[in-house]
Amino acid sequence: MKKIISYGFILLLLQACGSQEETTSGSKEKAQTALASSEVTLTDKQIQHAGIQSGKVENREMHLSLQVNGVIDVHPENQVSISAPLGGYLKKTTLIPGTKVAKGAVLAILEDQRYIQLQQDYLTAKNKLQYLEADYKRQKGLNETKVASDKTLQQVQGEYDNQRILVRSLAEQLRLIGLVPEKLNENSISRSISIHSPISGYVVKVNANIGKYINPSDVIFELINPSDVCVNLTVFENDATRMQIGQSVKLTTNTDPDKVFLARVELISPNIDTNRSTQVHARLSKSTSELLPGTFINAEIELNNAKVACVPDEALVKWEGKDYVFVEEKNGSYRMTPVTIGSSNEGFTELKSQLPAKNIVIKGAYTLLMKLKNSEE
Repeated sequence: MKKIISYGFILLLLQACGSQEETTSGSKEKAQTALASSEVTLTDKQIQHAGIQSGKVENREMHLSLQVNGVIDVHPENQVSISAPLGGYLKKTTLIPGTKVAKGAVLAILEDQRYIQLQQDYLTAKNKLQYLEADYKRQKGLNETKVASDKTLQQVQGEYDNQRILVRSLAEQLRLIGLVPEKLNENSISRSISIHSPISGYVVKVNANIGKYINPSDVIFELINPSDVCVNLTVFENDATRMQIGQSVKLTTNTDPDKVFLARVELISPNIDTNRSTQVHARLSKSTSELLPGTFINAEIELNNAKVACVPDEALVKWEGKDYVFVEEKNGSYRMTPVTIGSSNEGFTELKSQLPAKNIVIKGAYTLLMKLKNSEE
């Protein structure tokens, strides 16, 4: 019985090994078949009769353009977030998204008891400074006549200098909330301040309502000036090295593809992000109100006379929606190789794919394609 079981186990093992060998052999045969199906061989007479000619991939200067997409954006200096440096309660505002505002216009009025305290501290410190200044001058005169000691003069001078620093500091805090220290007196103390617009433009966001307390870190409004917009374009990694500052850009929108806006490249991001692309910024040649921030843009970047690898148009064949060239493996033997192409100009097409350092068929490529596909049938 033990012998029968042993023989059975050995038989199963042999069958498994045989099946694995058949699978491996089948995979090799499929790979060889696929490799053979992309290769065609001609005799010298057939090559001559079909007019097959081979040559090298050329490096040529071509006037190329690159098609990319992007969005209309606003320059940082034309996009502003408004906040309250010392915080406060929102007392009044009439703004809603879309409201047009002029530079210097009042956006909101805030009130808080800290504004009162700050003004009081400033006026008190200013009055004390006047007293210390007079005392310092008096002690300085007494010291010159040797009536007052040097130590007394130094103490008075130290207090005077410290008070000057305090007054200067409080004055800057007043300017921070929009108050003018030079115009402040005991009759002009106010519990409210006004927030003014630093630019002319439009309100795009309102993040507060009347009566709400605004923290110093809170953004109350967001403003933009769309009269001077820029274009943020996405360029993929393979084309990033072709970008140069000053290149011309033609812009169109999906809503009006016949209207062309002109721009120039002004900034190129020096890094490739996780999407394998980089950001290219272009500035419009003329200001326009027709392009709103956030608008999707189709762009054509002029690459000038870039030197790129090119093949004659006759060298390319198309099969099932893909582009191919025939690489000469040896005399009379040609392999159909997939390629990625770029722009075409003056009978030549840019070749983006890396090919082996061999000749390619530059004339008669379609004859090889028909010969290859007829042989498969």
